[in-house]
Amino acid sequence: MTKVIITAIGSAGDVHPLLGIGAALAARGHEIVFCTHPPFAAAASRQGFAFVPIGTAAEYEEAMANPALWHPRTSFRTLWAVIAPTLRPHFDTLAALTDSDTVLVGTLWAFSARLMQELYRVPFVSVQVSPSTLLSAHAPPTHPRLTIPRGLPLAVKTALLRLIERQVLDKVCGPALNALRVELGLAPARRIFGKWLHSTDGVLCLFPEWFAQAQPDWPSPRCLSGFPLFNDTGVPAPDPQLDAFLAAGERPVVFTAGSTLIDQPRYADAVSVALAESGLRGILLTPDAPDAPVAQADAQTDAQGVLLKRRYVPLQKLLPRCRALVHHGGIGTAALAYAAGIPQVVTPFAHDQFDNAQRVVVSGCGVRLDKPLQPQALARALKHLLGSPSIATQCGRVQDRLASSPDGCEAAARYIEGFIPTGMRAQTVGRISMPAFADSGHSA
Repeated sequence: MTKVIITAIGSAGDVHPLLGIGAALAARGHEIVFCTHPPFAAAASRQGFAFVPIGTAAEYEEAMANPALWHPRTSFRTLWAVIAPTLRPHFDTLAALTDSDTVLVGTLWAFSARLMQELYRVPFVSVQVSPSTLLSAHAPPTHPRLTIPRGLPLAVKTALLRLIERQVLDKVCGPALNALRVELGLAPARRIFGKWLHSTDGVLCLFPEWFAQAQPDWPSPRCLSGFPLFNDTGVPAPDPQLDAFLAAGERPVVFTAGSTLIDQPRYADAVSVALAESGLRGILLTPDAPDAPVAQADAQTDAQGVLLKRRYVPLQKLLPRCRALVHHGGIGTAALAYAAGIPQVVTPFAHDQFDNAQRVVVSGCGVRLDKPLQPQALARALKHLLGSPSIATQCGRVQDRLASSPDGCEAAARYIEGFIPTGMRAQTVGRISMPAFADSGHSA
């Protein structure tokens, strides 16, 4: 048995895929220690993982409720302001947990795990949940503020990308990260997102090649495992009203903004008007709906019985019973729509959502609406989406492709197993017993 310490920092879209990969590793006999935000403690415990919190529940809820976190102009700085204070406590926690038979796995913001690899040579697999943060001059990511035109000469795109790294990314993250590096006796890091944060052991990309083709300037070694289609973290309560709604007429359209903070009443109004204009039925997943069915039907549906509201329904089970998905652009949500074979309208708000939305369009399985959701535009998009034979055909092709592909969680687990150290001799570093990796084939 090997101890695998998994650090997942971010929203549900960042955490749930790592829960699925951790479950696959646990099924293969490994001990899983899951480090993430306190609201995900129950989900980790249901998988049988040891749980270690990052920050407090109040801090996480305050961060998620900050409108600046969800605005393209302020999202990056706001997110870093939340993460920076956790760097040293998280590093100390990892140092206390790590022994000579440990592999670290971490998502984009797991800077402390990268520091553990650099300082103590602990095997570390860095995880890219979505491709937008694999900064590439060959295929620059899509973002309303930092998009580099792809038609420019490669040398120009490379220079612009380096400028963005130096003047935006490093300028924001560098001071706090490098202050900690000085404490640890390490030289300052530069090109933090373009180079430093990627593990020198291996990078695990949680998407298939057809969704994001590997570029010459992506970090290596790397593995594209495919989508980790993991969504159900618990057993949902029976919901006879939902079942009756699904059976009562034409398959509905599902609407969700995921964890994104938006004006929910305005969003619900736009959905209602768009459904009325298009003659469709819908299910709206919204945080202001009840968790479980209530006795009054009008508390769950509109007067015409066209729109049903729920706080949460596992998409993996819901989407195959629906005809389309309107969502925020989370890559996990998009992957579940691909697996269900249904078309997508993507309405990105911040972070990697713009890049994911563009990739859905390029895949031929959906359309993208960037502006604040307008009922008429949404109705037109749904009409086009549901009336397009080419989109329907492509959705079926992608669904078949996913069904015949290896399980993404299993493929990721096998890749991580490749970094389990063998033939190591223990050496003591500080307060912890750390392995000597000079003979293990791993480089730091």
